[in-house]
Amino acid sequence: MRRLPPVLLEDGCSHDLISLIRTILAACKEISFRVGQGALSGVLGSTLDENIQGETQKKLDVLSNQLLKDILLESGYVKAIASEEEPGTVAGNPDAEYIVAFDPLDGSSNIDINSLVGTIFSVMRAPKDADPADPNIFLQKGDQQVAAGYVLYGPSTMLALTTGQGTRIFTLDKTQGTFLLTQDFAKVPEQTKEFAINTSNQRHWQPAMQNYITDLLAGETGPRGRNFNMRWIAAMVGDVHRVLSRGGLFTYPQDTKNPEKPYKLRLLYEANPMAMLIEQAGGLASTGYERIMDIEPEQIHQRVAVILGSKEEVEACLSYHK
Repeated sequence: MRRLPPVLLEDGCSHDLISLIRTILAACKEISFRVGQGALSGVLGSTLDENIQGETQKKLDVLSNQLLKDILLESGYVKAIASEEEPGTVAGNPDAEYIVAFDPLDGSSNIDINSLVGTIFSVMRAPKDADPADPNIFLQKGDQQVAAGYVLYGPSTMLALTTGQGTRIFTLDKTQGTFLLTQDFAKVPEQTKEFAINTSNQRHWQPAMQNYITDLLAGETGPRGRNFNMRWIAAMVGDVHRVLSRGGLFTYPQDTKNPEKPYKLRLLYEANPMAMLIEQAGGLASTGYERIMDIEPEQIHQRVAVILGSKEEVEACLSYHK
């Protein structure tokens, strides 16, 4: 099995980009250890605070954010960072080439039940001569990402990573502290009989998604003519990893539950990196009306609808939105 750095060198990645990715993963290995310790490390449960999103923070949210923030800023490889847990961007090295946006601990509602959680990250080039304190440097289309990935903290700690040369899967060898290549190029099957959606929100969905899911649930007697299985992990990293592993459709659509927040997932550090990983593996990623990585961001915490996964099934879902 090959280690991460030689694989990235073969893909033509610069030494600075490789060093930056390794820096991110150094923090993720520490997060993996803390997650694995669970109650033994005293980091379970919630804090008394809310993040900028208005969500109650878990202790591990705060810890994971601080680990990534500190190690990235100290490395000198980033001009600035943006995080789900930070109200604004944080300036780094003015001379650095890259900026990083991340969700430090996706699926944190799963922490206290010992279920899947993970870290999602997106790497972009910083505009030349830009002010590292200017949040507008992050307002780039997903197509401008130079690398994207997630680290999944499960029975094993796994990394899905793309630098634009396909999506690869690595597994952390905890005896050596090294990520080893375990799947050279992930390919999302074009067809699927699995979908992932939070059906507790069904009454709040738009008609297009209501009709699509109704037809899936009708099974072989319905218009789709076959039975579908529903899977829902309640952590985007877990649901997307299943899609990369065996196909499927994952969606968090627009809803009317909270008119001020019709969308759930954040564009810069959730939707864009996952869209890049899925597209590089042969799948599709859309809001229902436009390709996710074509969106011009307007703010760092912007939210969007997400439909991604197996090509033919995403296309079938999109046909309901026309």
